[in-house]
Amino acid sequence: MAAIRAAENGATVTLLERNDRLGRKLRITGKGRCNLTNDCDLSEFMTNVPTNPRFLYAALTAMEPADTKDFFEKLGVPLKTERGKRVFPASDRAYDVADALAHRCRELGVTVRHVRATELSVRNGRAVGVKTDGGDVLCDAVILCTGGRSYPKTGSDGDGYRMAREVGHSVTEIRPSLVPLVEEGRLCAELQGLSLRNIALRVVDRESGKIVYDDFGELLFTHFGLSGPTVLSASAWLGEIVSGRYEVQIDLKPALDAKKLDERLLSDFAKYANRDFANALDDLLPQKMIASVIRLSEIDPRKKVHSVTREERGRLASLLKCFRIPLRGTRPIDEAIITRGGVSVREIDPKSMASRLIKGLYFAGEVLDVDAYTGGFNLQIAFSTGALAGLHAARDAVNVSDPA
Repeated sequence: MAAIRAAENGATVTLLERNDRLGRKLRITGKGRCNLTNDCDLSEFMTNVPTNPRFLYAALTAMEPADTKDFFEKLGVPLKTERGKRVFPASDRAYDVADALAHRCRELGVTVRHVRATELSVRNGRAVGVKTDGGDVLCDAVILCTGGRSYPKTGSDGDGYRMAREVGHSVTEIRPSLVPLVEEGRLCAELQGLSLRNIALRVVDRESGKIVYDDFGELLFTHFGLSGPTVLSASAWLGEIVSGRYEVQIDLKPALDAKKLDERLLSDFAKYANRDFANALDDLLPQKMIASVIRLSEIDPRKKVHSVTREERGRLASLLKCFRIPLRGTRPIDEAIITRGGVSVREIDPKSMASRLIKGLYFAGEVLDVDAYTGGFNLQIAFSTGALAGLHAARDAVNVSDPA
């Protein structure tokens, strides 16, 4: 997007790509479907950006989600909007999005060089080029948009942070975000492979007792802990996870309050009155959960259902409304969808994405210290900051080449 906008505004553009094809990371986003934006207004968008949302105001104003939709549809990519205002290509193919961007670059005469950028060249306080493993590239302006550190096999291995530091920029702490969570214990491992829909999830800080995050939707039990949309979103709200500090609480029956749940249990127990307790939960829970729930309820699995006491029924109901998973940490940053942290936005002009330290240097995308929740917000940030950086880098380059 930065290359396209710069070329559209009259610049001669060289795009340095270390992979053998453009948009490798883009091609795998959204499980290969590419949730490319969220069809919401600016105020709603900002509520989905936990890190430095005000910094993004100018970029998102210059290129809103509606502009992004229009941009791709004009490039021949029909779009559709799904639950949560998530926008996808109608084909469900991330390749169509990446290919459209690559095609537009070719139309505009952007030169693509498949080399790895290794160092920024700065002279007298101004960016004048980039050193690569294929030789030096001289230029009048540089846009650094190398991504974060998540999915390093796609090329985003943190090179951009190093290059920014080398020319004097500060980089905040780098951590994974939108990442699966690791449990403290073996409960999730027992339930490995089980996917739950229409559950309510909350994350509680056990030190303060406060609810850090709550959501409704889907989750997946894995051999290490929890994954799925609600869990990935929850991870963006958590600070450093010290073992035992945070706890996920799952409401398995969010549509039922305490009274209605008790009525449901009484109805099921009446239906299976003469069965063992272990054989009376098939209508209530997925088969894979039954053994774990029975153990945690501390109700004798061989006890006849008609003998289950009110107190025991209450324990079962509490467990169904609050199925607890203590957390030990997150999966490695290699498995994170995005990176939290990056080049400090205090050192970047939000109206142009220009460095406040080095003339002719611009930043865009995940290399910046901005991140958002799932739903197309992070790609929109990439497109918006890329477009703004491309526009101003082109103007800067023209001014340098033609100072008159």
